[in-house]
Parts: sequence; C-alpha cells; structure tokens
Amino acid sequence: MNSTIIDLGFLEIKWYSVMILLGVIVGGILGYRECKKKGMDKDTFIDMVFYGLILSILGARIYYVLFNLSYYIHNPLEIFMVWHGGLAIHGGLITAIIFLYFFTKKKKLNLLLIIDMVVVSIIIGQAIGRWGNFFNGEAYGREVTLEFLKNLHLPQFIIKGMYIDGSYREPTFLYESIGNIIGFIILLVVRMSKKIKTGTLTSIYIIWYGIIRCIIESFRSDSLMLGSIKMAQVISIIGIILGIILWIKSRKNELYIEDTVIRKK
Repeated sequence: MNSTIIDLGFLEIKWYSVMILLGVIVGGILGYRECKKKGMDKDTFIDMVFYGLILSILGARIYYVLFNLSYYIHNPLEIFMVWHGGLAIHGGLITAIIFLYFFTKKKKLNLLLIIDMVVVSIIIGQAIGRWGNFFNGEAYGREVTLEFLKNLHLPQFIIKGMYIDGSYREPTFLYESIGNIIGFIILLVVRMSKKIKTGTLTSIYIIWYGIIRCIIESFRSDSLMLGSIKMAQVISIIGIILGIILWIKSRKNELYIEDTVIRKK
C-alpha cells in the first residue's frame, strides 16, 4: 500500500495526514453547528478547536513516543515526523480533556455541556482518522490467511493493504472505524431526545469507545505496551468505570443539554 499521495521530491503528501485532516474537518463542521446552535460564539469555538487540536496532537504524539522510547532515543528526529504515523488516540483525548477543563474554567462555561456537544464530532473524526492508520500500515491485528480476509467480503484494496511485513493481517483498524461509526449513530439518536441531562452523551461516548477499544485491542499486534500490559486496554477499562460513574451522576443532574453553553453549573 502506497502511503504517499503526492511526491514532488521537496514535498510529500501522505494519506495519513490527509485522513487525519479530513477527520478534523468533518468533526469540526459538525461540532461548530452544534455549538452554534447551543449559543457558543464563533470566536470562542475557533479558540477552543485551534488550541485544543494543537495540544491534542502534541499529547497524542508524546504518549506514543513515551511507549516507544527505545526507538526514538536512537532516532530523535523521527519524533517530529508525525506524518509517518504514531498518534495515540488516548494521549490526545487525555490532553483534550485537560485543556477543556482549563478553557471552560477561564471562559466560565460548563465543562460537561461542552464535551457533550463535541463527542459526536470526536467519534466520527476518530472513525475517519483510523483510515490514516490503514494507509500507514498501522493498527493491524494478528496474522491471518488470505481466505480469512476474503470471507470478510472486503474490497480488494483493503485486502491488498493488509499484507504487511510478509503476511496478511487482521484489519483491526476497520473494526474500530466501524465501531466508531456505530457509536456516532447511537450518540446522534440519543442527542435527538429533548430531555438529555448534561453528562449523558459524554458518559455514553466514554463507555462505548472504552468497550470497543478494549475488545479490538485484544486482536491487535502493534499495541503500545507497558511490559506485558496493553496500555489501551488499561485506559479503556478505567474509562468504562469512569463513564459508568458519570452516567449515574448525570441522572441526578438538574442541567439539561439543551441549555445554552453560556450557563455555568
């Protein structure tokens, strides 16, 4: 699978970068429409997305580098070559939450209400971004046979792209992308309700993505490891627990999601 779209010698455009950018654009458009509907002004939204995105990418990269430190110590310049791949979603999400905490505190906005409005955008962005991993030959699973992939009724270009390092691999990137699309639909349906309490969408996102990632991670062969432990599963399990706690607490919340974002609880 050719990971490069355009190679002019002095400039290379990678599929990975394009898919990440596409995910950001689609998520950004959906997020802006929802935030505008709830009363957030354009400048506040732009500041939130601009700084949040930069810090999230930085956090995703740092997270990935830390769990591949032995490689990057000997290849320090590779740390800055993000277009080669290596953005850990969990690192980006953790950084985004920390940023939003301080951002909403400064702007006197309700943190959970803001997250409720953007999680739908985030999960569809993740679904699109996973295709960047496909073109980079990342986020793949165990060795499988060609017959196994054909039985999944996959398009030929995906089967061809899953031939990595001399063997066919399970398309776990695709499993997660589909899981995120299903999560996107679930969140959209829930959001159509007129009486959703603040924190509900956030808790559903955390629980759903935690379950999907935890299951799929058990099939992956290129996971970020801490010794013999897959870190994504650890973070996912913690997320599921926190999501359930948030769900229970949101049932007692008096603030509904249709309230304007300017209101602070």
